[in-house]
Amino acid sequence: MRPVDLAREHGLSTQAIRNYEDVGILPTADRTVHGYRTYNPLHAQALRAFLALASGHGHRTATSIMRAINRGAAEEALRLIDESHGQLLDDRRTVQAVESALRDLVPVPQERGDTFIGPLARRLGLRPATLRKWENAGLVRPRRDPQTGYRVYDAADVRDVRLAHQLRRGGYLLEQIAPLIAEVRSAGGVAPLESTLRDWQARLSARGRAMLRGAADLDAYLRARES
Repeated sequence: MRPVDLAREHGLSTQAIRNYEDVGILPTADRTVHGYRTYNPLHAQALRAFLALASGHGHRTATSIMRAINRGAAEEALRLIDESHGQLLDDRRTVQAVESALRDLVPVPQERGDTFIGPLARRLGLRPATLRKWENAGLVRPRRDPQTGYRVYDAADVRDVRLAHQLRRGGYLLEQIAPLIAEVRSAGGVAPLESTLRDWQARLSARGRAMLRGAADLDAYLRARES
């Protein structure tokens, strides 16, 4: 089959097919006497496997997996898949950690806080510079001690820092976290963050399903290569 035949099934350009072959995602194509590329059903199966893998593992990891398979390094490909599944598990654990943090969002006492930037940073395994960066981004608003000028974090500030810490671990950008914490702070509730967690969980589930589809298509490609 021609590059256009392989591309048409997936709505791709013929240049994309050539690029996939050039970087090792597809096996090397045969050439006609005039130098034109020709593909066969094995190439079609490789393309389906790559696109399915990319949906669950991301383009970069899917590329590495396919390149390893095509050069005969199946063990390396399986290791990459295992690492990607491990990352998904870590992300699920992060969601659970954020949910646990939400359960700790009890009414904040009004007494004067006495937590400073150094002890708080050490408690969370962060650098003080990170907390200052989060303050500049509007994630947390510690007050200043009028005599020393030191930042003082009360219970609400610590709550905001903990939530920001968990969401950063989950891959959220500062500009995504800031409005969530601002809403939690102003509304006195956690409904906005609960909605975010539901969306986050749904994305992880979709990613897991995509990984299953990718595994099925990759197994079909491996069996086709073996036969």
